[in-house]
Amino acid sequence: MARSFSIKVPASSANIGPGYDVLGIGLSLFLELKVTIDPKEAQDTNDDPNNCKLSYTEESAGFETVPLRSDANLITRTALYVLRCNDIRNFPSGTKIKVHNPIPLGRGLGSSGAAVVAGVLLGNEVGQLGFSKSRMLDYCLMIERHPDNITAAMMGGFCGSFLRDLTPQEVERREIPLAEVLPEPSGGEDTGLVPPLPPTDIGRHVKYNWNTKIKCIAIIPEFELSTADSRGVLPKAYTTQDVVFNLQRLAVLTTALTLDPPSSSLIYPAMQDRIHQPYRKTLVPGLTEILSSLTPSTYPGLLGICLSGAGPTILALATENFEDIAQEIINRFAKKNVKCSWKLLELANEGALVE
Repeated sequence: MARSFSIKVPASSANIGPGYDVLGIGLSLFLELKVTIDPKEAQDTNDDPNNCKLSYTEESAGFETVPLRSDANLITRTALYVLRCNDIRNFPSGTKIKVHNPIPLGRGLGSSGAAVVAGVLLGNEVGQLGFSKSRMLDYCLMIERHPDNITAAMMGGFCGSFLRDLTPQEVERREIPLAEVLPEPSGGEDTGLVPPLPPTDIGRHVKYNWNTKIKCIAIIPEFELSTADSRGVLPKAYTTQDVVFNLQRLAVLTTALTLDPPSSSLIYPAMQDRIHQPYRKTLVPGLTEILSSLTPSTYPGLLGICLSGAGPTILALATENFEDIAQEIINRFAKKNVKCSWKLLELANEGALVE
């Protein structure tokens, strides 16, 4: 019997300054999947080894280069992992998926995290597995071990999260597509064996409140920056002074963003960081100048500014003068011969949805 459904997963921004690998926010820019399953259309999916015909809208980020084989595409590969964990080898006969992805790739807006979350929801839905969001989060975190983007995309809103350490026995099987850095999962081989079910409660998270007067300005440079490269410039060890600097600001920021009216004198200094942004200045032209020169005193309405995730996108939090703030950052990038676009976004409080 034919059936259809849609999946929506928000973009996300991680770190928010001091919360490296801890904080994330879901943003109102959505990866969307339109899925139909009709056994009568099975002949249209015969070219794929797993009964799935995958296509992208022409407006999607990277639509010309994204892989369309279900065992190579990150969304469907993730879904296959979920299905095979539950002893379902392939997609149902006649599965067609149309993807619309406006989330720019490799820009620090959680495109890979959104793809993993969408893949887990897809596997859960086509397999009719009936998992809760919390259980689906376990599947996500077996693939992507950095919970900040994943949790924000799945749960929505403003999240803090951490992981428990997995034992060697929990990750030793090579059917588990565990990756420290997406989008290339290690493992995940189709050995014909049933992959082990993920452990339960891999991650813990909390959703903070967020003052809805605070909007998110994303200034998006027209170049990609891989998470692997951006992590590669970070040191292996930090001074106690720098760690304490971030911990102090993190403790203040999570409450400061809930207060009404929003206080730039509290939020702006609380979004400072010494753990990741100073080391990434070599990868993002003009980063140091941008983060230090735009202040609430020079741009009314500005609350704080930071690198979004691994970059190169800049995230500015503000209550007004959105275009002026965005244009100033765009102009500063232009002096470094970097073109940018910008988007005004709000929090996606519901997270990932199936409709």
